[in-house]
Amino acid sequence: MVPGRWVLAVLLLQLSYTDYGSCGKILVWPVDMSHWLNLKMILEKLAERGHEVTVLVPSNTVIIDYNKPSILNFEVISMENSKENTTEVLDEILDTISNVMPTLPLWKSVIKLREIMVQRTEVLKLQCENVVYNETVMKKLQETKYDAMVIDPVIPCGELIAELLGVPFIYTLRFSFGHIFEKYCAKLPVPSSYIPTPMTSLTDKMTFLERVKNFMFSVLSDLWMNQFDDLGKVWDKLYSEALGRPTTLCETMGKAEIWLMRTYWDFEFPRPYLPNFEFVGGLHCKPAKPLPKEMEEFAQSSGKDGIVVFSLGSMVKNLTDEKANLIASALAQIPQKVLWRYKGKTPDTLGANTRLFDWLPQNDLLGHPKTKAFITHGGTNGIYEAIYHGVPMVGVPMFADQPDNIAHMKAKGAAVEVNINTMTSADLLNALRTVINEPSYKENAMRLSRIHHDQPLKPLDRAVFWIEFVMRHKGAKHLRPAAHNLTWFQYHSLDVIGFLLACVAAALFLVTKCCLFTCKKFGKTGKKKKRD
Repeated sequence: MVPGRWVLAVLLLQLSYTDYGSCGKILVWPVDMSHWLNLKMILEKLAERGHEVTVLVPSNTVIIDYNKPSILNFEVISMENSKENTTEVLDEILDTISNVMPTLPLWKSVIKLREIMVQRTEVLKLQCENVVYNETVMKKLQETKYDAMVIDPVIPCGELIAELLGVPFIYTLRFSFGHIFEKYCAKLPVPSSYIPTPMTSLTDKMTFLERVKNFMFSVLSDLWMNQFDDLGKVWDKLYSEALGRPTTLCETMGKAEIWLMRTYWDFEFPRPYLPNFEFVGGLHCKPAKPLPKEMEEFAQSSGKDGIVVFSLGSMVKNLTDEKANLIASALAQIPQKVLWRYKGKTPDTLGANTRLFDWLPQNDLLGHPKTKAFITHGGTNGIYEAIYHGVPMVGVPMFADQPDNIAHMKAKGAAVEVNINTMTSADLLNALRTVINEPSYKENAMRLSRIHHDQPLKPLDRAVFWIEFVMRHKGAKHLRPAAHNLTWFQYHSLDVIGFLLACVAAALFLVTKCCLFTCKKFGKTGKKKKRD
């Protein structure tokens, strides 16, 4: 290229960045595993637009590879004072949640979950302290003068760092347990009459008994917030000490400028949201690329029957031999070819139509013209790839938000659910035959796909826009509801109700007194007339 053309290219690049506003510096508090895959898309897009993006990452990550060359900068938090092996602990927790807790009574499952949360809180608190009490790290962050901070709030501390640095921050999340973060910290209205409480697998159209169940779970989540809150008090204490004033985790979270929710109306049930909530579900989805040669040949060999894609995600590494054989037996009975992501021992009942892979290019497979169905654990990322490409699903949810995600897809007619703990081979086979052979499931999946694609802005562009908006305007306070300035009794108008009741009581008292006085006066007058 001649020098003049180089100059022209540079000028065009600079002009393109002028449309975005001046480039700035962004600090990031991420969460590992599938959360990172979603957030990474936003960060790389921001970096491509000229922003300097720095990710605060603990040294003991699982999939965040900070040693690999990247367009992002990584500030590594040393976790040498933590003795645990992150991968081993994660595997143990997943095994407990997936295989142990489903066999326990509900009250024992709650106790087990609490034990896990206590254990994790100590480690996460240590991770936080390794940043906020590390003078070298904090001085470096303060001197950099960041314009905004992007935070995944599943792990606390990001908002504390933002407060210490005096930086406006943006959240990115799917939802919190019981909508606690959104309900209490963001002041989002959550009426239990038609908004299902997370972890209930309910929809927005509930019977009376389902509304009773939803109300009870909503109350229990409130109790979790207020009574089970000795875990929250750990964070309240740390935040108060670090900031040098009394505060709470929830109060600090409430200062978020924008909440980027990783869903959209192709997935969500209609409900009220606040102006500082934006939807960016499916921001990681993209058109399918060609498959590796081996997979393409296998897919083409399926003929008109097509293929089924099966993945329980990266967090489930193995199944019991019994469960694996049960699944393999069902898969062997369908005419479709099956690509199954599975690292365990090869099942004895594995059919000739099924091939095992350590890893699958999931998005590319779901976008393949021969794909007829997707067997999924119900992770948000996988569901959105299925929505993007219009593929019906068989849901095999196990924990966390997965049962709710599949419940949403069932309600929209794009999925059938089977219970991994109780299903038989026949159950899985019938579910597969249903979504493949009944046209309504494909039609509904395609309808959701059309809704997803018919947006004024792509989800990734919307996420980037709002982050840059906060940077340009140094916040988004005009979108923040005044509810944050009210006490809980003012928010529920209990003071107004009390005042009005007092007025009614005073009026009744005065009317009663007047009536009694009048009656007495007329009584005395009547007696006097009789005597006369």
